[in-house]
Amino acid sequence: MQKPASDHHHDHDDHDHDDHHSHDTSHHDHDEEQHDHDHGGHGHEHGRVDADLYGNKAGLRAVQISTAGMFLVAAIQFGIAGIGGSAGLFADALHNLGDVLTTVALWIAFVLSNRVANQRYTYGYYRSEDLAGIFIVLVIIASAVAGAVESIQKLTSGNVPTQLYLSMAAALIGVAGNEVLAQYKISVGKRINSIPLIADGQHSRIDGLTSLAAFFGLIGVALGFPLADPIAGLIITVVILTVVYSTTRSVLQRLLDAVDPRLIPTIVTTTSEVPGVEAVNDPRARWVGHTLHVSLNIEVDPELTIANAHAIAEEVRHRLFHQIEGISEAIIHTDPASHGGDAHQLMAHHMQEAQRPLIQR
Repeated sequence: MQKPASDHHHDHDDHDHDDHHSHDTSHHDHDEEQHDHDHGGHGHEHGRVDADLYGNKAGLRAVQISTAGMFLVAAIQFGIAGIGGSAGLFADALHNLGDVLTTVALWIAFVLSNRVANQRYTYGYYRSEDLAGIFIVLVIIASAVAGAVESIQKLTSGNVPTQLYLSMAAALIGVAGNEVLAQYKISVGKRINSIPLIADGQHSRIDGLTSLAAFFGLIGVALGFPLADPIAGLIITVVILTVVYSTTRSVLQRLLDAVDPRLIPTIVTTTSEVPGVEAVNDPRARWVGHTLHVSLNIEVDPELTIANAHAIAEEVRHRLFHQIEGISEAIIHTDPASHGGDAHQLMAHHMQEAQRPLIQR
């Protein structure tokens, strides 16, 4: 969402705002009161998303290692669940395998999204990430259903799992594996300033709790309560379903172009603070994959030259790139200030037919 106040040092040569810009957030000595940049010669990449973990080698390596680690944990748990017949361990293995599949899906999606835009896909392939989100939801639902079916069958049949100590060891491997991977991903995420990787690490920590539930179910069986194992499996299914709800909600919001409700006010405030901007109209934002696209209209003095009006628009773009995290595109349309009339009167009836007003919800 919104970045902390910018304090960053840049190199002022060769700047083109149509290109991607990169900057070092650790050396930020940016004084907004002295923000007089010559936009014809200023060279750092703003178009690179700071939180883009898959575009970063350290983040990609973290995803690769965590995928391999979780696949190993899931394989061990499946093998032992097949031998011992533990419903709780089977449900936990399904959950961990689901994490592997969803991470691989995201990995493929991010690789696809790096493909260059062309005349057919003019916005690039970033939406492949949103399609991966749908796949993630389906995988989570499938793992919840399979875990529930297995647990209910064990509950009704009265079958008691065997190889209890081996199964307990496998459950503890799940606890330890998830926690180690959680700490690793959170550590790397903080180091490269990647919010998605930190969130994924926190998700792994929650997965460790489901492994712990499987472990306690097996302890219950060892203490003479055979129903503890399938009950643990059902508890894990409920946990998975809560993940389904939150994940589905976020995926649908993204597909419907929802953004944080604080984003638009931040865009308007940032734009309004630029000298020469008299009004801000029609601010819009949408996420395309993991990149944020922003568009808005600004009103400036109608007596300004085209070059001066353009310079104001470029300054708006410049500040937005500093202030809004994840932004990769900002389209700024410049209108003459409408003190005495509507500059869009010729198009008014077309606009009424083609657009709906932005309503706060």
